[in-house]
Amino acid sequence: MWVFVYFDLPTTTKKERKDYVLFRKLLLKDGFSMMQYSIYARHCPSRENAEVHTRRVKKWLPPQGEVIIFEITDAQFGRMQFFRGKHVKDRPDTPQQLELF
Repeated sequence: MWVFVYFDLPTTTKKERKDYVLFRKLLLKDGFSMMQYSIYARHCPSRENAEVHTRRVKKWLPPQGEVIIFEITDAQFGRMQFFRGKHVKDRPDTPQQLELF
């Protein structure tokens, strides 16, 4: 399960820039990785874990701007294609799931 966070936050005032930086730092601290500017993704081992991270992001929402959060399965993520120019780019690594038994 993958959680994606897309955001478009205003940065015209000092307060808005501070909110932007804080939101971005909280995403990184919570294990999200930047896929593109303003697009962050995080792998979660289960739907319940994805819901936990989604709730956290909702708590951090800045007062201005637009944030989109959505979840996709590992299979859907595996069908994504990443391009840099005309060349296919390596897709981000999927963390290995720990099996206890």
